[in-house]
Amino acid sequence: MFLGALLDLGLPLDGLRAALGSLAIEYGSVSADRVLRAGVSATKFRLHEAPQTAVAAGGDRAGGHSNERGGGHPHHHDGHQHGHSHVPDHGNTHDHDHDHGKAHHHGPHHSLKAIAGFIERSALAREGKDRAIHLFRRLGEAEAAIHNMSIEEIHLHEVGALDSIIDIVGVVYAMDWLGADRVVASPLNVGSGTVKCAHGTFPVPAPATARLLQGVPVYAGAVSAELVTPTGALIVTDYADSFERLPVMRVESIGYGAGDRDFAGNPNVLRILVGAADDSVSADRVVVLESEIDDMNPQLFGPLMERLHQAGALDVFYAPVQMKKNRPGTLVTVIARPDQRESLSGLLFAETTTIGVRYHEMQRDCLEREVRSIATPVGPIRFKVARRAGRVLNASPEFEDCAKAAAEHGLPIKDVQAMATKAWLDALSG
Repeated sequence: MFLGALLDLGLPLDGLRAALGSLAIEYGSVSADRVLRAGVSATKFRLHEAPQTAVAAGGDRAGGHSNERGGGHPHHHDGHQHGHSHVPDHGNTHDHDHDHGKAHHHGPHHSLKAIAGFIERSALAREGKDRAIHLFRRLGEAEAAIHNMSIEEIHLHEVGALDSIIDIVGVVYAMDWLGADRVVASPLNVGSGTVKCAHGTFPVPAPATARLLQGVPVYAGAVSAELVTPTGALIVTDYADSFERLPVMRVESIGYGAGDRDFAGNPNVLRILVGAADDSVSADRVVVLESEIDDMNPQLFGPLMERLHQAGALDVFYAPVQMKKNRPGTLVTVIARPDQRESLSGLLFAETTTIGVRYHEMQRDCLEREVRSIATPVGPIRFKVARRAGRVLNASPEFEDCAKAAAEHGLPIKDVQAMATKAWLDALSG
């Protein structure tokens, strides 16, 4: 599905064939065609294995899934890739990432050492070779950990299946062709239900997939199927710089890669949006934590605010509220980076009497900011200067500097503020 989406974006199929051919491994042929998935037109990438490499169905695949058909059949990537991946600056990939288990092809299986040899002989750039070898080692390490054995002991068919080699090496070549400066993926819908693996039936996500997705935001959607396979998890976690909603960008092109199955009402496609980051708007995501408190000593609110700021909160403010039983209370609001939610929630529980904290994420726009020192009749005063698209929209003198200068010269603070503002305007006009 990754390769289908990248071919849809313009990746030359002949260039991909040449890159795969340089592996000097017999794989048959590859092709691409247009298909519909829940009414969405997408590119379907297919691997047609050479007849002499076909064997009877059975055994493991990368990620430990049972193989459902023998050789000689087209290779179908079976994933409901319904998530996002975005690449601000040089390219923004917004991909729909759900992988419904794919039919796995057999053929000869290769060791990590043999695969590294194929890659070293390939036409991939040095960086691409290193990336491909690293990807296979990650896959091998995941399988070895699941089966409680060393990577040297892991069964060769668990990492060296032919279609996994084509998938991974093909994506490395394709991503190098894309040349994205940054890749951002959405949280991943892993699906639900169970999946049959060579070692038994397991809940979705499968063991290898779950291990590869450690530290990544995932969720279970309505579709009862495997929506992220081990190979898909391997690729997206290795290339994504972050997992979040679609960032601010100017979309330039869109690619759709099709999976094998066609789900009614759920397009079985991976979508990639490519574009440039919009530098005219500074937008980021924050988490807002809230809690109402009506039974705490008011003296504790001062130290609480200080500790929240020290812990990394971007802003903290209090507002009076009227609570149940007509009791006056205080609404505590904390704004922070999303990755600080857990630590700041813990601080609120530890330092206050609250028994619950609400939170929600939102996006905010920020002006570009800098601090400049301006010479005034009472000495240098720092100014907070805010710009948007290079234009100054706000400039205000630092209150602490004005208060200090006022005390030193025996002047009212408001007079010092007026002097500082005049000095700023004179500097602009001069």
